[in-house]
Amino acid sequence: MKRIPFYAVMLLSFALLLNSCSKDTVGPGTDPDPNPNPNPPATELIFPKKEMRAAWIATVWSIDWPTSREVAAQKKQYTDLLDRLKQLKFNTVFVQVRGMGDAFYDSPYEPWSANITGTRGKNPGYDVLRFMLDEAHARGIEFHAWINPYRIATRASAATAYPALHSSVSPSWVVDHEKIQIYNPALPEVRQRLADIVKDIITKYNVDGLHLDDYFYPDPSSAGSMKSDDDDFNRLKGSFTDKNAWRRDNVDKAIELIHTTIKTHKQEVVFSISPAASRAYNYNTLYADLPKWTSSGWVDILIPQLYQEIGNSSNPFERNLADWTQFRGKAQVVIGHGYYKFGAADGGAKFQSVQELVNQFDLVRNNRFTVGSAIYSARDILANRIGITDKLAELYAKDVLMPFAGRAVASAPAVPSNLSLSGSELSWTGSGSNIRFAVYYFSNLKAEGELVGVTTSNKLTVSKNGYYCVTAVNVDHVESKASNTIEKK
Repeated sequence: MKRIPFYAVMLLSFALLLNSCSKDTVGPGTDPDPNPNPNPPATELIFPKKEMRAAWIATVWSIDWPTSREVAAQKKQYTDLLDRLKQLKFNTVFVQVRGMGDAFYDSPYEPWSANITGTRGKNPGYDVLRFMLDEAHARGIEFHAWINPYRIATRASAATAYPALHSSVSPSWVVDHEKIQIYNPALPEVRQRLADIVKDIITKYNVDGLHLDDYFYPDPSSAGSMKSDDDDFNRLKGSFTDKNAWRRDNVDKAIELIHTTIKTHKQEVVFSISPAASRAYNYNTLYADLPKWTSSGWVDILIPQLYQEIGNSSNPFERNLADWTQFRGKAQVVIGHGYYKFGAADGGAKFQSVQELVNQFDLVRNNRFTVGSAIYSARDILANRIGITDKLAELYAKDVLMPFAGRAVASAPAVPSNLSLSGSELSWTGSGSNIRFAVYYFSNLKAEGELVGVTTSNKLTVSKNGYYCVTAVNVDHVESKASNTIEKK
């Protein structure tokens, strides 16, 4: 995740902003267009909006984890973090498992990360990714494996040598710029390498998602002196006459191949990408054509990093929110928040108040095309500067279901039936493999409902007077229609 300002995007019309901020009051199992759930409930009840509640856990330079090189301490730090996220009702983590051409798992393609043991290539003595994944799942938290596609290493200047390449990496695949070493995006061999790495992760590990951040072609403003790609262009351009269009096509092919690899080998894995805030910056500097990827259906979840405040003079949160929802294509939209700025000395005036987060969440939740928020980054959640995490706990006080965001693999869940109430115990009929039941409460039939329980049982004790109904939810987060409604008096 980058912590730098991004170039401004073209102003959108006020009408677009208004259109993007209408309240979504559709029922459970219904996801914002253009990916509606095929099983919307046959009811006029107003169900609470589903949300992905995600945190990025960065491992490069041990930003979030692990800060210790000792195994027991590493494990405790990670489980303590997950316990706190669970307490705050997060349901997803994006954990960086490949940040610098390295790995947090035993990879045939890249060395073990130096951030685990302090030494690049050193086996830590345990399956780090398996541990992280299992601990997340044990808490009911989804685990999305976050990888950086091209970056291999960084350095302060050319005076420092880059680390030795893994034995399986051909030096001809690599470009050494002054401050960053990358896999060459122009090469078909590199695209296949990325696909092979993705296949290795998703077939070895039961990850819920595969996530890319916003590092594609490097930004010259941070990469220093850049090595020319003129020779690559002249050799590989085909029919392209515009080098920038050719660069975008190179990245397009990589994204499409990753999508195809996931769909071929484990299609239930959700593919997400978190672009920088400005669409123009992605397109013109990183050569990442996000609207093409989303309209083509290559990306399941779009998570723009809207790290600037509402009303920012060049890159305002609210304008970028409207822009990305307009160009969401076939993807769901989750919004990335610059949580690291709250209470930070260099965060800016707006980020010295918890009200900024409240206002951002209001904009996101009132936008009918968004399905959640992602927080960068995890250590700042623990830090709780200016009481920002106390405020987040209020914003996340109510339970929610995870939205459906990928490809349905499991059988559609059947509608629960025979809902009845005996005293304070609700019971119903329902069955199926890996099915959970969501119980909703309504104070009256015109009020928005509240999720009061998710259970694998066929009964639940309830306390408040009002109306209740039940739905069934499968492992893909596809939700059935609602059962009959019953009143507790």
